[in-house]
Amino acid sequence: MKKRRNPSIVIMYIFLILMCLFSSIPFFWMLSAATNRSVDIIKGKVFFGTYLFGNIRQLFSTVNISSAFLNSLRNTVLGTFASLFVCSMAGYGFQIYRNKTRDRLISILLLSMMVPFASIMIPLFTMFSRAGLLDTTLGFILPSVSTAFLIFFFRQSSMSFPVEIVQAARVDGMGEFNIYFRIYLPVMAPTFTAAGIVTFMNNWNNYLWPLIIMQNQESQTMPLAIASLTSGYTTDYGILLLAVTLCTLPPVILFFSQQRRFVEGILGSFK
Repeated sequence: MKKRRNPSIVIMYIFLILMCLFSSIPFFWMLSAATNRSVDIIKGKVFFGTYLFGNIRQLFSTVNISSAFLNSLRNTVLGTFASLFVCSMAGYGFQIYRNKTRDRLISILLLSMMVPFASIMIPLFTMFSRAGLLDTTLGFILPSVSTAFLIFFFRQSSMSFPVEIVQAARVDGMGEFNIYFRIYLPVMAPTFTAAGIVTFMNNWNNYLWPLIIMQNQESQTMPLAIASLTSGYTTDYGILLLAVTLCTLPPVILFFSQQRRFVEGILGSFK
């Protein structure tokens, strides 16, 4: 006999499918709008058009989109690797090395998450301008190299890491850096993937700090290039949404290519 399906499960899947279709409407409209003229978009056309190559030519002639894309990619990749290295070392240290002041330092670290970026924006700009770091990749990366969220994320994930392995490696004569690179990093690979995706998306979508520090057009990033398309008396929505589509591609490709490891890393951090 065939097993009867639970009606509540069927209803749940129908609800999830409907919500998935509903949430994908803005993405469909973004893709279709990139192929239409601005006047057609204003009129409410929601289906794909034939003006994609025209929008591409107009976009590349309006702003230096290729330079902005490469700037964002370079800054984001370097910033992501730097953040993963620094924050993972800090999270590893908070869990492996235990002393009386550790819990106090963690409390201070979590308290720093409540400080809004706007309150330290002006001091940061003053410091970076005096150091000659305006319009530089290093100036883009440094404020986000060490974040309280990532350190706490790695610290929580490290709770499931067996400390006995570290002790056995020390007995065998391995140094701390060898333990980190040869043992800790391979075991915690899903956590690194999840943290890398979150950091990549934050750095890629960062707008406020690049707006302040990137004062030259040659060093502007994708969010700044997209914002420049909305200035003026009229906005060409065709090239605007084409630029938004190009800006969306790297995070989407990264997430869907590493989706499985991302879920494993998120679940592993809260075991």
